[in-house]
Amino acid sequence: MGTKKSMVVLLGILMISAWVLGSVIQARADTLKGKSILTATKDERIPVNDVPGHTLGMQISEGLAFFENGEIAKVRNHSIYDATPERGSDAISYNIWTFEDGSTVINRTQRSMVPDKSGTLSAKLTSEFIKGTGRFEGIKGTGSAIGKNFLAREGEASRNFSDFTWTYTLPTK
Repeated sequence: MGTKKSMVVLLGILMISAWVLGSVIQARADTLKGKSILTATKDERIPVNDVPGHTLGMQISEGLAFFENGEIAKVRNHSIYDATPERGSDAISYNIWTFEDGSTVINRTQRSMVPDKSGTLSAKLTSEFIKGTGRFEGIKGTGSAIGKNFLAREGEASRNFSDFTWTYTLPTK
């Protein structure tokens, strides 16, 4: 009888240990840092007409991201924004990151930009990964960034720069 009881206790300890070890392994997140540079390729604006300069807009930007691990990805950004000259703008964006091996990451980003005296907009971004393909299949996690948006002069496209960090997990294979 004592042997049965000790076997049940031992089995219970093994099950709890396996659960704790499994959750620790699964919870390990990777971090990836980089910089991106994008140029607006399409920018459509609609005046709101409540205060001077208030616009709603849709913008597509394209460019490159340079990761600390040496990888380079093409980036395409689709944004909808609400902007005024005094307060800056708020935007929701979907970003598609395409790596050299064809793998992709798609994230949804919320961006807030505030103008400074030079006419540059300082940006803060937070994002959530919604999809990945190839080696990023099943990606989960978040991203954050700070950046600058350089406003376009007459006949120019706007450009932006971001310094970002991704924190993510991938399913075990």
